[in-house]
Amino acid sequence: MKLFTGLVFCSLILGVSSQGWFSFIGEAAQGAWDMFRAYSDMREANYIGSDKYFHARGNYDAAQRGPGGAWAAEVISDAREGIQRLTGHGAEDSRADQFANEWGRSGKDPNHFRPAGLPSKY
Repeated sequence: MKLFTGLVFCSLILGVSSQGWFSFIGEAAQGAWDMFRAYSDMREANYIGSDKYFHARGNYDAAQRGPGGAWAAEVISDAREGIQRLTGHGAEDSRADQFANEWGRSGKDPNHFRPAGLPSKY
């Protein structure tokens, strides 16, 4: 736990070095909200095959906030995938999720993963 806390703290320090703390923290909070909104939409849609789309969309929206949002998206995505690996979810699915996460964070269109028939609301 101490190692994880140290890594998160160091990551935060490195991410903030080129800008002000307040803007970085604000971006991170907004990015975390974007990730939560994508997760909530995924649960609400309950649409088979839409998982990767919502991963990419949450990361994309968060990263558009700036470095703080991208940092929050990466931390949340990595933590989620780490927990899934510990609980026995497949490594192949986790790799596919991480691919979608990185796709979205890099600014690429999340609609690449959008399944046919997913309501336009999402």
